[in-house]
This record gives sequence, C-alpha cells and structure tokens, in this order.
Amino acid sequence: MAELAQDDGGGKKGGGKKRPKKGSARIDMTPMVDLGFLLLTFFVMTSTFAKPKVMSLAYPAKETDPGVENPPVNNAITFIVSDDRLFYYKGEFYAEGNPKGKPATELTETNFGPQGIRKLLADENKFVLNKKVELDAKLQKKQIVDSIHKKELNETQRDNRALKVLVKTDMKAKTRNFIDVIDELYIASIGTIAPVDIMNSEQALLDEALKR
Repeated sequence: MAELAQDDGGGKKGGGKKRPKKGSARIDMTPMVDLGFLLLTFFVMTSTFAKPKVMSLAYPAKETDPGVENPPVNNAITFIVSDDRLFYYKGEFYAEGNPKGKPATELTETNFGPQGIRKLLADENKFVLNKKVELDAKLQKKQIVDSIHKKELNETQRDNRALKVLVKTDMKAKTRNFIDVIDELYIASIGTIAPVDIMNSEQALLDEALKR
C-alpha cells in the first residue's frame, strides 16, 4: 500500500510565509512479496517435470548347483558383440558333442543397421510389436489412458510368446556397439534384456567365426 508522509514545509523562524506542505510517497512491498510466493507456489504445483527415461535390464541370477539343471530357454535370442561385428544364435547354446545329443549351435552374423538387427528383432518379436501398435492406436483415440497403455504393454512383454534377449561381449567389443544393440532392443520393445558373461564354449565358437 502506498502512503504519503506529510512534511510541515520547513518555514522560516519568526513567521513569514510558509511553503506548501509536500508529501513523499512510500510504497509497502509486503503484498507484492505475498503475491510472488503465491505465483511461485502456483507454477510449482502446475508444472510437469521431465521424467528420466530408463531401461530396465534383467541381470542373470546366481549360478545353481552343478547337479541342478537350468530351465529351458523359451523364445530367446543371444547377441554376441566383438569389435565392429555382431553375431547371434536362437534358443539355447549347445556345444559340440553335448550330452543331450542336440545339434551344435552355429553363430549367424548380422549388422547394426536397419536391415540387420532391427529387421531381425522385428520378425522375432512380432507378438509384442503387433500388440503395441494396437495399444498405441487406442491411446491416440483416447480409448485408454497412458497408465493402462503402459500396464498392458508390460504384461505383453512378460508373456511367454515375447522375445527375450541376452547380450554378450568379448574383450574386443566396443562400448558404442553395445549401446547400439541396447538401443535397437528398446526400439523393438524387448521387455527382457539380460547382459550376460560370455561362456568359454561360446568364445571358442566366436573365435572360429571371426576367422571366416
């Protein structure tokens, strides 16, 4: 609130004509401070802060006892990164002459481009990608809210029909290539991603493939 401070004019001693009184304005800033805090509170309460986007990685569990057989891997693919080259195999790994009598695993080489790993993941993870297209269409038409979209997509990614991916690297692998693989997995809506140490038998098979 503005106030006027009155002045007696400061006339001469002993009488004489007095000058008219002048008022000096003094502004009370207290209401402005209150208004500033109200505006600050309003913007803080109504602002939407950017949420960091993170990708969850499923790290392998502790090794089981030697006598306990590991559960079979369903609908999984393993990528192995070495230098600027990328290899993969589907399903479980079987070494040459394994006790189960399964055919030995063979590595297939692909690349980091759209016609390589991206096309491979799109073909192998059609179940999730088709469901994602359906959910995106419902979200755009406002038939579902964002929370329902996220919940149903997560449930689809955990389904047995969804693709699971293991990523392994050798000593020659480059960090940027590993990140490129993770980015492609995110684009393909892979729900289960597990960075795993490479086995000795896999390393031996990789060394043979690198020589070709």
